[in-house]
Amino acid sequence: MGDYIVRAMSADGFVKAAAIRSTEIVRRGASIQGTTTTATAALGRALTATSLLGNMQKVEDGSVTLQIKGGGPLGTILCVSDATGNVRGYVQHPVISLMEKYPGKLDVGAAVGTSGMLTVIRDLQMKEPYVGSVQMVTGEIAEDLTAYFAQSEQTPTACALGVLVARDRTSAFLLRLYTTLQVAGGYILQLLPNAPETVISALEAGIRAAGAVTPMLERGMTPEEILTAVCPGMELEFLETTEVSYRCYCSRERVKGALISLGKGELEEIARAGETVHIGCQFCDADYQFGPEEIQKLLLEL
Repeated sequence: MGDYIVRAMSADGFVKAAAIRSTEIVRRGASIQGTTTTATAALGRALTATSLLGNMQKVEDGSVTLQIKGGGPLGTILCVSDATGNVRGYVQHPVISLMEKYPGKLDVGAAVGTSGMLTVIRDLQMKEPYVGSVQMVTGEIAEDLTAYFAQSEQTPTACALGVLVARDRTSAFLLRLYTTLQVAGGYILQLLPNAPETVISALEAGIRAAGAVTPMLERGMTPEEILTAVCPGMELEFLETTEVSYRCYCSRERVKGALISLGKGELEEIARAGETVHIGCQFCDADYQFGPEEIQKLLLEL
C-alpha cells in the first residue's frame, strides 16, 4: 500500500488517534512546486497535517483548508483536503536558501515565520464554512496546530509531523539545494471529554518515550506501529484504513468559468490580442490553453 491514513480509538474511549504515511503525497507536491530543501519540509508538513484534518472530519463532500501566513520567507502556504484525505498544496515562495538551526537540522520555524496567523477553514456543506484562526507559535506547524485545537476547538491535542529530506550539496553555491524526499508522515492524538488524569499522564509519557516522529518513519514504522508506540498499554482499536494521494480537482470547465468571471471587458482585451492564453493551476502542473477562437466563443456565451 502507498500513502494511507489509519484511525483508531483507545479501548477506554478517552483517546482518538490518527496517523498517516504521506511520502508520495509530499514527493508529488514538492515536484509540482519545485521546492528547495526547507520549503519541501514546510510544505510536506502542511500537506500531511491537512490530509489528516480532512480525513478526521468525515463529512461527505466536505473539505478542509489550512492556510499558514507566518511572515517568513516562504510566504503563504495553502493546502486543501477532501473528506477522504486526498490533498493538494501550494507554497508562495518555493525556492529559498537553505535554513538550518544547526548542520543537519532544518529551521522550518524560521522559514514559515511566527508573526502571522494559522487558519483552518472547514467546509461542512452548511450555509457558511467554519473558520478558526490562531497566532503562530513556533512556525514548526505541528505545535501551531496543537495551539489551534486548544484555542479554537477546545480540544486537547498532540500533533507530530515529520518530513525527512536528503540534500545534494553540489549546488550549494547557488543557494538552491536539490532535494530527495525520503519519508513523510505524522499523527494527531486527541483527548475526549472526561479523560482521567491517569490517561493523560500515560499519553504524555508515551509521546516522550516514543520520541520524534521522523526517526520512527526513518526506521520504517507503519502508521499503526507509530500509534501503538505513542499510546502504550491503551489497547487501541483500529477503526479504518484509507488510502490517500495528492489530488487536484481542477478542470478545463472550471478554468473556463474563471475566464468568464473576468467579464466582457477583460475578455474583449484578450480577444483583441489574438494570442493563445495559458492558464496554469497553482496546485498542480496542468496547463490549460484557450486560443483566440475559444475566447470569442466565451464572449458569445456572455
